[in-house]
Amino acid sequence: MQQRVINRSNKSANYTLPAPIGGLNVRDSLDTMAATDAIVMDNYIPTETKVMLRKGYVSYANLGHAVHTLMEFKKDGEERFFAIGGGKLWDISSRDNIKDLQKDYNNSEWQYCQFRSRLLMVNGYDAPQSFYISEGGDIWEDAEFSGDGLILQKLINVSVCKQRLFFVERGTLNAWYTEGVGEVQGNLLKFDLSSIVRRGGELLAVASWTQDAGQGVDDLTIFITSEGEVAVYRGSDPSDADDWSLCGVYQMSRPIGYRCAMQYQGDVVIICEDGYLPMSKALSLDKANSSQISFSDKIRGLVLERTKSGKHKSGWQSIIYGRGGYALFNVPVSQQFEQHVVNVNTGAWCRFTNIRSFCWGLFGDRLYFGSDEGVFLFDEGYSDNKTHIMGVVEQAYSSLGTPNLKKIQLINPRTKSSTKYALVVYTNMDFESQDKSYAENIGGSGLTKWNNVAWSSLGNPIGTKWATLKGKIRSQWIGNSATGFKASVVFKTKTRGNLIEWYDTGFRYEQGSSIL
Repeated sequence: MQQRVINRSNKSANYTLPAPIGGLNVRDSLDTMAATDAIVMDNYIPTETKVMLRKGYVSYANLGHAVHTLMEFKKDGEERFFAIGGGKLWDISSRDNIKDLQKDYNNSEWQYCQFRSRLLMVNGYDAPQSFYISEGGDIWEDAEFSGDGLILQKLINVSVCKQRLFFVERGTLNAWYTEGVGEVQGNLLKFDLSSIVRRGGELLAVASWTQDAGQGVDDLTIFITSEGEVAVYRGSDPSDADDWSLCGVYQMSRPIGYRCAMQYQGDVVIICEDGYLPMSKALSLDKANSSQISFSDKIRGLVLERTKSGKHKSGWQSIIYGRGGYALFNVPVSQQFEQHVVNVNTGAWCRFTNIRSFCWGLFGDRLYFGSDEGVFLFDEGYSDNKTHIMGVVEQAYSSLGTPNLKKIQLINPRTKSSTKYALVVYTNMDFESQDKSYAENIGGSGLTKWNNVAWSSLGNPIGTKWATLKGKIRSQWIGNSATGFKASVVFKTKTRGNLIEWYDTGFRYEQGSSIL
């Protein structure tokens, strides 16, 4: 009798997929998106080698009013931090010694700049304010400016260009600038742009733009209108025709709000209806090509959706957070806010959610935001003021090394964490859109099937824990059981006491037509 030969070879294949360090992608189709991008990336930050849960925030100053302006002042090692809300002004430099400065304003949204050891601030409805520190202490006073036909209360924006203060007059195309270089008070001269621009509107902002044309650094002054026209001037004295010349008037998407411009490494990034555009690129091409050079090109779909419904809402702002290594764009959404965040080193994007922020500000290199009842310190601790941080990442689809049909038996998300945490991880196959709720799907053995144990059924509502020991990367296989050609990893966490880092995901699957 002939002995039967049994093939005991391993039919499983292994594949390792890096975490989505390419960040959020709301531009490409699901079928063409890079496998290291993400369809959804909420509250996780892409870095060069991993994605990591953002930190939380804690209460810093309870002021009893919604705060719409935060301002930092620096001088010779002395720092001040001011908050404005409900028409009131507070010195919040020390969280243990909050000072009500007894001011009453008509509007709480101020624009400001610091120049020659003096803080200048305007809001378009109140007299411009000036702050400085003298030998006798802190001095707050009405800014001492005058000008032919000038209504001080209509000045709504301020910036420094070529060692001069430039102001924007609300509802007009007028800019006002200091007559002398380096002056922080005195006579202002009007610069009328109504004969320069063609589409009307009003002036929103003035900014200094450093451009390198190949023969050295060239500082230009740009005037940005509400209709998206940008007038670019070379020179330092608008009153001197020999020293002030128009380089051109360029068209871009309409900017949003008086806080539309952000200075960044000599460039100027503008918050527009079409995205977040750097001047160095936006003014070199026409608007038809702007989507190809936008700073936010990869999340353009998301930005367009938000600007379409929210461009007239207040709260739009951008800020560079050097300590965190990212730039943050504050975006009003319905009655809430979200933040579009870009890693300044890699250009990878993500989104922050559940942060109700009317404004942002820096103080002592730390990041703060104003909210309903006061000011919060951001990037501090591992909870959102003692509530959970909800992290969601849906990675782009991958064929996992082969175009063949495959049955994914096990997945292994390799993570590092400071303490134990609850994790939901599963795969969507072939562009399906399962949305599993925040429920525990990992048991003590690591092989529990999906949703056998819900958080609400446990004595501890945080659920069964997923953790590493002594800062090591945890590698553990989890039962998955999904069949298809392309897989998308969905990674969800709900925590208020942890720093989570996700490096890659291992897959073990069978392939071939006989598995069905």
